[in-house]
Amino acid sequence: MKQIAFIFILALFVSCKKQSAEPFGKATANTPITLGKELFETKGNCVACHLKDQKVIGPSIQDIAKTYQAQNASIVGFLKDDAKPIVDPSQYEVMKTNFAITKMMSDEELQAIEAYIYSNLK
Repeated sequence: MKQIAFIFILALFVSCKKQSAEPFGKATANTPITLGKELFETKGNCVACHLKDQKVIGPSIQDIAKTYQAQNASIVGFLKDDAKPIVDPSQYEVMKTNFAITKMMSDEELQAIEAYIYSNLK
């Protein structure tokens, strides 16, 4: 009987450990760039078509950053489908399918993706 009580108390003690500060499944990024990288690689699924320094299906992240910076254009505007494509307009039809994802993102998330893209300028 003492063993059962001891196991019960031990189980109760272990289950009462400190809860995590972040709820399960919530983004843990603490800067716009790290949040943007996380979104780019997960929720946005951008890495399926864009790599850092080489064209795959879409232009490289570095090419996107260089072009948008040079033209003082808005990556967020494009991701909201409020601005025309300027990097590789021939791939616009492919990208349009992803607007269903990016239009559901908050402004903070889109700005984080933009910050991540610009962080890849070299």
